Amino acid sequence: METQTIPDAVPVAIADPVNARILAVSEDRITGFSADPIGDIARLSGVDADTVVERIAAMLKAGVIRRVRQTLLATSLADGALVAWQVPAEKLNAAFDFMFQQDPFSGHVVIRSTDGATAGSRFRLWTTLKVPQGFSILRHCELLSRLVGAEAFHVMPAKCLFTLGVGHVRRRHIRPGSMADEPAVVTSTEVLELTPEQWAALVVIKKEFGPEELQRDIWARRAADAGFSMAAFLRIASELSAKGVIGRFSTFLEHVKPLQTGEKVTQYNALYHWAVESGREIEAGRQVGRFHIMTHAYWREGGPEFGNVNIMGVAHGTDRQLLLDHKKAIDTHLRNSGFAVSYTNVFWGGRSEIKPSEFVPSEYVRWCEKWKVDINSMRKT
Repeated sequence: METQTIPDAVPVAIADPVNARILAVSEDRITGFSADPIGDIARLSGVDADTVVERIAAMLKAGVIRRVRQTLLATSLADGALVAWQVPAEKLNAAFDFMFQQDPFSGHVVIRSTDGATAGSRFRLWTTLKVPQGFSILRHCELLSRLVGAEAFHVMPAKCLFTLGVGHVRRRHIRPGSMADEPAVVTSTEVLELTPEQWAALVVIKKEFGPEELQRDIWARRAADAGFSMAAFLRIASELSAKGVIGRFSTFLEHVKPLQTGEKVTQYNALYHWAVESGREIEAGRQVGRFHIMTHAYWREGGPEFGNVNIMGVAHGTDRQLLLDHKKAIDTHLRNSGFAVSYTNVFWGGRSEIKPSEFVPSEYVRWCEKWKVDINSMRKT
């Protein structure tokens, strides 16, 4: 494979007009598995494929893009949950570091706060968690709780998803109230069984791409690494996509931290909470998920600790008041659509780190060995 040479003069700022056109597509518009994601980005952005490769590679090399990878819908591959942790103030940052650096199954790690003492505000550390098939989320949380000194934790599995994406560049100019013509599509969180062949393909599909790997024929090396012919690799990837396991091909920017160029993609991330009447969660979630500002929307049960919240969603932006205006527009739409919202809140994100959650069972076995944990004690019963 030819090595991609990156000229020093290639612009890497996200504000550069060509980069902005590419990122508006490459963040979250290449859904499912594509045999030619670079070609798709070129077609949708109006930028030629060679320039797409050059610019993405340059931004990745410069640290403006933090990773390039094919995402997977891990909710279909492993049990997952949003977990809120109550940790003593003096241990909060150390617990954050452990979840980010030492637990490969924790993905998003965020310290959150509320505007005043509200339901659940004593839970400052929030993480997303995936535990590979056959193992217990509850037991994993109990172990993490002991390791970081948490006083309590609350596990909130997603019953279904309504929105899952990023697209921070294209969302920068969305006005409050902007929404799709139709309610969001419901995505199941049922965990699927895969064949050994499909697992082998997934392991290489999900790996991050280095700058030197970016080229038009982007899957050739991955197919060879997995021991498949190109035709077999594309067939298996198409099978996985049809199963709903494949997410999107994506270039990831930092959410909050400044980029290497000094730019900030976003400054605030808001976790919105709504409690709607029981039995109408899917209806309400589809309405929340249709708003263009939402990067995530899902049905999770918060219970009494969190005001019986059952619809949650995340939005990002550079203006705090604008994010509140977006929420107000959603609140108004829910009310006008006949939903009784008994409780609502915003949990603001502060310190945050994001990494893909591991979900391969063999990796869980290795992790337990590292921490001298009896693997059988972590299995589902």
